[in-house]
Amino acid sequence: MEDLFPEEIGLIRDSVNKFMETEVVPVMDSIEAKGDFPRDLVIKAGAAGFYGNLFPESVGGSGLGYLATAVVVEEFARNDVRFASCYNQQAATCPYCIYTAGTTEQVLKYVPPLLAGETIGMMSLTEPGGGSDAMGNMHTRAVRDGDFYVLNGSKMFASMANETDVGVLLAKTDPDAGHKGVTAFIVEPKKYDGFDARPVEMHGLSKALRTNAIFLDDFSVPVENRLGEEGEGFRIVMQALQAGRITVAAKALGVARACMEDAVRYANERMMRGSPIGKFQMIQSDIAEMAVNIEASRLLVYDAARRMDVGLPCNRIAAIAKYHASQTAKMCADKAQQVFGGYGIATEYRVSWLKSYADLFFTGEGTANVQKILIAEDALGYKVADRHHGSTGFRDPRRDDILDEQDGTLDKAKEA
Repeated sequence: MEDLFPEEIGLIRDSVNKFMETEVVPVMDSIEAKGDFPRDLVIKAGAAGFYGNLFPESVGGSGLGYLATAVVVEEFARNDVRFASCYNQQAATCPYCIYTAGTTEQVLKYVPPLLAGETIGMMSLTEPGGGSDAMGNMHTRAVRDGDFYVLNGSKMFASMANETDVGVLLAKTDPDAGHKGVTAFIVEPKKYDGFDARPVEMHGLSKALRTNAIFLDDFSVPVENRLGEEGEGFRIVMQALQAGRITVAAKALGVARACMEDAVRYANERMMRGSPIGKFQMIQSDIAEMAVNIEASRLLVYDAARRMDVGLPCNRIAAIAKYHASQTAKMCADKAQQVFGGYGIATEYRVSWLKSYADLFFTGEGTANVQKILIAEDALGYKVADRHHGSTGFRDPRRDDILDEQDGTLDKAKEA
């Protein structure tokens, strides 16, 4: 595995594992039992630089890119997928939208604290009944009233919305314009009234890092917090969601690896008729299938990340990577439960909740069926998946205003 990426990324991987093994894993069960949000751990992860790989030093990042990001989130999920649940909100979709579409003032105000873990992020697109056409079925309205937009409506499956300080939320400014009527906003729920986030009970998922339903009742957003122009929300969020596919695929890969590692450990410890159950061929068959699919998923995820790092169009390979990795996670979780037998559904072992997260990643950031449609339409020649130019994140020329990492930009922002 080590020869799949540069030495510096291998060092980052080792640093992540040390952090997870010493800071997160020993305390997550007690945090989970209390249902407390692990804000202190998020701050520590931010201080360690784990959220900043997609961003330049001028805003608090490291600029190491998508491959480094994929490796970091893979190891987060392999060690404890519950803590990895907030990774996109801190390191990808939320700050990515602000960075690529925001004004210089918006970027310097909101992105550095998100990367540092000092503020908790959120990305809110999906609505009740929206299905896979979230933009077309969007009903949340934003109406301009002087220096503010007033938002009314509801959202669904917004991770960390009950804890968020800063988020990106999509709403219709022109209800008759379809996708072109969607606008993106930077929202601050703790600053303005009218934002109500209610955790949704999700079987087998964390009680500490929650997904939420959001209810907006005359919720105010300053005009200065609009991202881009009215009607540009679709373009802004689609670019961010492509990046999100890579991180979700990497999470799924981490879950698959965790399932295999636990299954291998148990198969070598569990005795039957005087031998470890790993000596039995049916168990070996399951382990072999896991190993093969994990290696294939890893190569796909890393290839998609590398393509994004050099700015190649990669919508197709990102969809393939996300689909394959999520399939692998589901398969590995199922095989691991079979290896564990009755203990596979006991809370004594983590494989029971790894199975729930495998199911989540099969659906999250675009369901498996949506990925298959994109892949099939490209293969059949109906719609070219890579019809758009690739994005290189912090190298985006639109961000020349903050790309000079030697001008003290971040220090100036902190002073302000």
